[in-house]
Amino acid sequence: MTTSTALTTGEARTRLHELTVIDVRTPGEYAGGHLPGALNIPLDQIQRALPDLRHAADHGDLLVVCASGARSENACRILAENGVTAATLSGGTGAWAADGHELHRPQGTSRATWGMERQVRFTAGTTVLLGLLLGLTVHPAFQLLSAGIAGGLVFSALTNTCGMAAMLAKLPHNRPRTADLDSTLAALRNL
Repeated sequence: MTTSTALTTGEARTRLHELTVIDVRTPGEYAGGHLPGALNIPLDQIQRALPDLRHAADHGDLLVVCASGARSENACRILAENGVTAATLSGGTGAWAADGHELHRPQGTSRATWGMERQVRFTAGTTVLLGLLLGLTVHPAFQLLSAGIAGGLVFSALTNTCGMAAMLAKLPHNRPRTADLDSTLAALRNL
């Protein structure tokens, strides 16, 4: 098994020209701004992309990025389990932008989709408020909805996974179009 390393934004910036950057966020998040030259392969598509990622890693170093670093660490773990060496960007695109580095956006992007963390916070907060409101006005059992979300958030923190993010990633605005993913995999094959 191969281990992954973490690069700071400064290290990544100086080596950007020699790295193959893989952004594992959803297509909507990617469209909102990504590292220059980054290719979008959502985390849930990493297994499908393994042969092409292995090919790319044989021809140069891989840098895996996401919004904050959690999904890219998961992607690096999956890659390492399959013998592919990759580094992750410490702090993700959030740290990249906070350090004043440029983010690129695909041409023709009409609106940015909220980042996955923001989508999770909105959905969790709305569901908790709805459970409390329904518990007060309809039946107290609806408060279990709020308790379920709270339990899910604790589980998410303890396991560094997020079931709600996995469900939200399946929404149409967060899904890659087949043609987009196929062209990304073809680009990796041509390295």
